[in-house]
Amino acid sequence: MNWMSRINRGQTNIDFLVWWKRGLAVSAVLVIASIVSLTTRGLNLGIDFEGGVSWEVRAPGVSVEEARSELESVGEAQAKIQIVGSDILRVQGPESTPEHTVEVRQALADLAGTDVSEVSVSTVGASWGSDVTASAVRALIFFAIAILIYLSIRLEWRMAVAAVFAVVHDVLISVGVYSIFQFEVSPGTVIAFLTILGYSIYDTIVVDDKIKENEGLVGQSGRMTYGQMTSLSMNQVLLRSINTTVSSLLPVLSLLVVGAFIMGAVTLQEFSVALTVGLLAGAYSSVFVAAPVLVALKERESKYKAIRERLQSQGVDVTRSVERVGLTGTGSSAMAVTSTSSLLNSGDKSAPFVSPSGVIPPRPRKNQRKR
Repeated sequence: MNWMSRINRGQTNIDFLVWWKRGLAVSAVLVIASIVSLTTRGLNLGIDFEGGVSWEVRAPGVSVEEARSELESVGEAQAKIQIVGSDILRVQGPESTPEHTVEVRQALADLAGTDVSEVSVSTVGASWGSDVTASAVRALIFFAIAILIYLSIRLEWRMAVAAVFAVVHDVLISVGVYSIFQFEVSPGTVIAFLTILGYSIYDTIVVDDKIKENEGLVGQSGRMTYGQMTSLSMNQVLLRSINTTVSSLLPVLSLLVVGAFIMGAVTLQEFSVALTVGLLAGAYSSVFVAAPVLVALKERESKYKAIRERLQSQGVDVTRSVERVGLTGTGSSAMAVTSTSSLLNSGDKSAPFVSPSGVIPPRPRKNQRKR
């Protein structure tokens, strides 16, 4: 059976306990790179955040180099110049006097060979950008508090902390990508950042819900550690996580390709790039950040700590996930779960049997005679 068929049947046997260590190492590198880039290079804030003046004119055949050479005579050689769509020339510069604004407008009209009235001008104050930034920060803080409260009630506080930890991870990496590659940050980018938080939390809740379900069926039996049970749960919901991410990415990629590169809509490009980065980071963090953080918090509890110590004393390798071993039989999809290092070779009759869904049923009670 190839790997795709195993994913479709929910019969994957990925050792997430090993991959979590590698995933956390990758996350640490990405977060550090993001923080370093943010502190040294900063963000390429758009005119809506820094304030300034924007000129736009239809100028077919005019290149960015030609526009920069023409604007050098009016002191705007360092302005930000873009070709929007196929023939719209956009120039953005710092706030200036009305006289200078008119001078630049006339220069662009001469360059495009059109009337000065065809050159549109818009001015944005820096105070408006600071208000947008403050509102975005407040929304992010409110979102984190709401998630903590909801998940603490719906599941438990440790899952809530792990989910918020993953959200902070996603935001840092998404903002870091914009800082490293100097993508322009616009109000559309901020909206996209706030949108991806919902996707990140959704995927994390899907995983946490399965872990919570298996916690009662598997964790209480004491036959595997909380980390091994979480790894088993991750394998069970792997297909759902993949489907969620792919189904979310496809329309966003369509928006990026069709809207940004074919239609030339810069606003769509800024929005879809942020969504794409955020969705990928969210899917990654639900598996490689939220889950191991949850395991680290739960295995500090005395109950799960005692299970781990008891299994270690029995020679069980608690640093590896349990293995699924296919049973003999034609067309049978039944699976058995054993401990990686000892139960397969020891002939232990207490090795648990697992249903096709991968969940170990509780031990049956012994019948007692009535006196």
